[in-house]
Amino acid sequence: MRSDGSALDLRRWWRSAGFAWAGIRHAYRSQANFRIEVWAGALALTVAALLRAPLAPVTLACALVLALELVNTALEAVVDLSSPELNPLAKVAKDAAAGAVLAASAGALVVGLVVLLPPLWQWVGGAF
Repeated sequence: MRSDGSALDLRRWWRSAGFAWAGIRHAYRSQANFRIEVWAGALALTVAALLRAPLAPVTLACALVLALELVNTALEAVVDLSSPELNPLAKVAKDAAAGAVLAASAGALVVGLVVLLPPLWQWVGGAF
């Protein structure tokens, strides 16, 4: 679709945001991993807030995982559209995109451990 005006046009931005939310809704409804990642992120952010741990690194790690899952979903749809039959290159594309999500998830886990374990350990230690 062609651009129909200035990037500063509020109506254009609102319309684009609507398309983006439609993509997020589709991923949430159709992708079990996306739903799991959304709720895992919500849990991580809740725990960080309760422990008064820094929210920025946890938020960024969660956002990265969710963004890459959305890219993975989009890439899988495009590959399925362009190559409905089995093709080794289609498999490579899908596997690489899934690998990006896995790498981001592993990084998010490390961020969660580094940011949340010290205050959690302090809270548990203070309970005894």
